[in-house]
Amino acid sequence: MKPFISENFLLTSDAAVTLYHEYAKVMPILDYHCHLSPQEVSEDRRFSNLAEAWLEGDHYKWRAMRAAGVDEQFVTGDGDDDEKFRQWASVVPQCLRNPLYHWTHLELNRPLGINDRLLSPETAASIYAEANEKLALPEFSARGIMRKMEVRLVCTTDDPVDSLEHHAAIAADASFEIKVLPTMRPDKAMAIADPVAYNAWVGKLEQAAGVTIGKSYEDFLAALAKRYDYFHAQGCRLSDHGFTQFPNTPCSESEAASIFHEVRGGATPTPEQCEQFATALMHELAVLNHTKGWTQQLHLGAIRNNNSKQFAKLGPDAGYDSIADGFLAESLSRFFDSLANKDCLARTIVYNLNPIHNDLIATMLGNFQDGETPGKMQFGSGWWFLDQRLGMIDQLNTLSNHGLLSQFVGMLTDSRSFLSYTRHEYFRRILCELLGSEMEAGLLPRDFALIGKLVQDVSYNNAAGYFGFEGV
Repeated sequence: MKPFISENFLLTSDAAVTLYHEYAKVMPILDYHCHLSPQEVSEDRRFSNLAEAWLEGDHYKWRAMRAAGVDEQFVTGDGDDDEKFRQWASVVPQCLRNPLYHWTHLELNRPLGINDRLLSPETAASIYAEANEKLALPEFSARGIMRKMEVRLVCTTDDPVDSLEHHAAIAADASFEIKVLPTMRPDKAMAIADPVAYNAWVGKLEQAAGVTIGKSYEDFLAALAKRYDYFHAQGCRLSDHGFTQFPNTPCSESEAASIFHEVRGGATPTPEQCEQFATALMHELAVLNHTKGWTQQLHLGAIRNNNSKQFAKLGPDAGYDSIADGFLAESLSRFFDSLANKDCLARTIVYNLNPIHNDLIATMLGNFQDGETPGKMQFGSGWWFLDQRLGMIDQLNTLSNHGLLSQFVGMLTDSRSFLSYTRHEYFRRILCELLGSEMEAGLLPRDFALIGKLVQDVSYNNAAGYFGFEGV
């Protein structure tokens, strides 16, 4: 049987083949947004089996398994790893036309080198045995996989109260050449809707920052600023902020201070107060992002934990999230405009989860390009439910229509799995197919030096220059 993941997978023209193999394939990986565990990198985790490496924390696979009728025991439960893998193998043939089918076989191909069989109940045992044999080798540890995939730098996602001890250990390890840097994710700083959980988190912030906050909003902001300083010293150059709806309710500093005081006293805020506080605090954090010279990332449009019964059992990030609707234009316009008027708008990447907002976001970002920083305002790559082939094509087309594809900082994994670096390969193949088909059709010049440079810039070079990482 001809391998499904062939050398020219997704490449249907001679131009696409040339672009991929001569320009894209040779570029290393800069994964500037992911959810890998820095502890697992620091300790160079070894995986006992493919189920452990593949199914642990992967809510994409969990959703497919539930849809196929797999019992939760073998999804997130305490089922045996071998049986979990067999269950997943039984689901894979049902994933035809779901991106999981492509991702699964791409990951078997690289780095595991298994491309002569499709995963199915009939091949599950042989694939599992071969993969486990390779995962037992030192070169398939967490660090080994990163090396095999030509990774140069990774940015994890970290709470402001995190110690970053594992990042420090990685940085101090001269035997490991790949940079692993933190990213500030201060979402919990504005999560005042649950005062009990919020006040417990503020207590951790007090301890981490060495600042007594009490009920003082001013001291709270000072503590966050100290954590920004600490993260920056550890190599952090990005922040990340997630919203279902981007906040857009005017709030003065005195109003924010009053809301904070009440919540610290145990009062439950109204929905309007939650929105006010988020609006005020996001502005303060955005100013910090600019002051530090960081890039701020906005992840917009996920409605989370929809299944309350399962949330009570399994907690967050278990596969019960989806795409939100709502209004964005006025909120983003007011936010960016207020910062631009004060000359404190940081480099910004906006990731959109609802495709109906693609053109809205791409055109909004064009309003705030400053003529000084190339590609300052970025329309981020297809995210979460949109990091599949059609979602990526839509994002690339929208960006090309309303901005400069040539300035795009490219793909990321947004993943918790060390086997997911083929997301970059998937994106590069799609990019080369898109550009190659237009070269063949006469819509782009048949100039491989010109188009090839664009491919290499989007694949790696733009990101390497945009974020200000040292030594990259």
